[in-house]
Amino acid sequence: MSGIAGMVGPEWLMPKRQRQDVINEMCQIHDPRHEANSATYVQRGVALGMRQAARTPIGNEDSSVWIVFDGEIYNHRELRRFLQFCGHRFRTESTTESGAEVVLHLYEELGDKCVEKLRGCFGFAVWDGRNEKLLLARDRVGHKPMHFLHAGDTIIFGTEIKSILPHPLVRREINYEAISDYLSFGYVPDPKTAFRGIEKLPPGHTLTFQYGQVEKRRYWDFNFAPLEEPMRSEREYVAELRDRLKATIQLQTKGDDATGVLLSGGLDSSLIVGTLAQLKPEPVKTFAIGFSENGFDELEYARVAAQRFNTEHHEHTVTPDAVRLVEEIVWHHDEPFADVSSIPSWFAAQQARAHVSAVLTGDGGDELFAGYERYARHQARNRYERLPKAARQNFVLPLSAALPQVTPGKNFLRNIALDPAARYVDSLALFSRQQKRGLLGAHAALWLGNYVSDSAFINLFNAPDTTASIANNIERMLYLDSKTYLPGDLMAKVNRMSAAHSLETRAPFLDHELIEFAQRIPASLKLNGTSSKYILRQAAKGLVPEVIIQRPKKGFSVPLAAWFQGELKGLLYDTLTDQRTRDRSLLNQSSIRSLMNEHQIGRRDHSRQLWSLLTLELWLRAFIDQRPERTTIQFRAATDLVNIESADQRVRALAAAG
Repeated sequence: MSGIAGMVGPEWLMPKRQRQDVINEMCQIHDPRHEANSATYVQRGVALGMRQAARTPIGNEDSSVWIVFDGEIYNHRELRRFLQFCGHRFRTESTTESGAEVVLHLYEELGDKCVEKLRGCFGFAVWDGRNEKLLLARDRVGHKPMHFLHAGDTIIFGTEIKSILPHPLVRREINYEAISDYLSFGYVPDPKTAFRGIEKLPPGHTLTFQYGQVEKRRYWDFNFAPLEEPMRSEREYVAELRDRLKATIQLQTKGDDATGVLLSGGLDSSLIVGTLAQLKPEPVKTFAIGFSENGFDELEYARVAAQRFNTEHHEHTVTPDAVRLVEEIVWHHDEPFADVSSIPSWFAAQQARAHVSAVLTGDGGDELFAGYERYARHQARNRYERLPKAARQNFVLPLSAALPQVTPGKNFLRNIALDPAARYVDSLALFSRQQKRGLLGAHAALWLGNYVSDSAFINLFNAPDTTASIANNIERMLYLDSKTYLPGDLMAKVNRMSAAHSLETRAPFLDHELIEFAQRIPASLKLNGTSSKYILRQAAKGLVPEVIIQRPKKGFSVPLAAWFQGELKGLLYDTLTDQRTRDRSLLNQSSIRSLMNEHQIGRRDHSRQLWSLLTLELWLRAFIDQRPERTTIQFRAATDLVNIESADQRVRALAAAG
């Protein structure tokens, strides 16, 4: 794994020697344990860097164009042959570096549109010295991250936010809208970050920076609206799905013998293992995670799949003391992140890296084929739309708001009173609007004003074209989740936890050509009545054990509720009620204590909400409270920058400071 970082800005603002110091620090912060593992390219007005010395910035034949690259290009061999035919000379031979050099030369041929020819997972930056232009790019579904800060005539970027923070133009300030979004959904959705001024480049986008101007372009998007093409039989869809999945897995493992599979024992990962086993003569290496608590250990299903396909199987059991890693996990995420399955994901990556350098995962199957229980639940609640809208909004909704928080059915009444888009977005909420009003302190509420986190999600739900054939909203739900939860939670978790162990992850279901095929499959073959992932289950028949095909969807569940009532009770109370947290005044202590007390006496399971508050406070301590012990660049008038609000003002102040 290679973290990348860089900056482009005026020479008068930061001379070459100082840029070299800053880019060294930006790269070093990726992995402070390995000081030598970084490589840089620094010239007039530009600095590019990569974390690993084994992978360095690559230039073209005349050194006028340079690239730093993170990820893999699965079709690099075909593109390389095309580029050699066009007259380009290649200096690299390794799979990873060849992919970077392919992108570099493809940029020379096609410019910004080079991304449209790439098949893979990537985040990269190309510096075009001839035109003094920077190109940033992120893959179609968000496997790899890309962050940036635009400050006047300067842009600073990095695959990790922490690599941007050492730059002297960056201030560690809270983005309160992002914190509101986090409390709603458990992660910070694109394009925001939890840091004021720093943005994410959305999946499927490029960004160009030239002469101080930023321009973003979307080059790919999900499209679940049905296309006008002849209806095909179920058997034809099943056959093509099997063939495409097999071809994608073959492409992603071609020439790579060090590839295993993260095996959960669910349908998606079992289908990946079974298909890969058909392609490889030697046993597939599989890795599974379980828990010691009854009701959470799913290793038995992983063993069923491992035995069926005769894999070289490895297991690890997670115990409550694993949460000792929570501060390190928070550090790797860069932002508040409430998905507790980061813990087993950490151990899965750690276990796999001891045996292989890359793994396949089943990620994306739920978003493509309607695998989450909430899809069927939303469809079932459509019948409440028969109630007049006035009755739902003027009677049911006020009734829900008036009921005490612990009243059974309160959330259900609120949900059915809403219109389809708001109802589905409400079903995703970690904290409802009403709960957030009571949870946020006065300072945060003042910053937020009338901001509503739900609005962007509701707009995305309503974005796809509507026809009579998608009146049931299945495609709308898939589109929204693919644009938000998939990159913001699922891909962020997988990328950060695997990167922490230098493990590459590949998701065959998220190959864009497979996605484009899956989007053409009728919604009725994805959610068939109450049967989720119907078409995928049909495709798995005859290959995956029937007990796995028929088992209901079960996510990466963690026994957090029991942990908070036992071994982790002290950590929770000590962190959320100590003086440091109280002085911050971001959250109301009375609301926090009410949640903890209700959870401890067993009145309500608030484990997800409490975990989100715990990791939020730990993030604040790690990234906002902490200041660098030293600043690489010392400006004479640095004290004048303290109260300057805008990035443009800071640029001018820094210039005046010399």
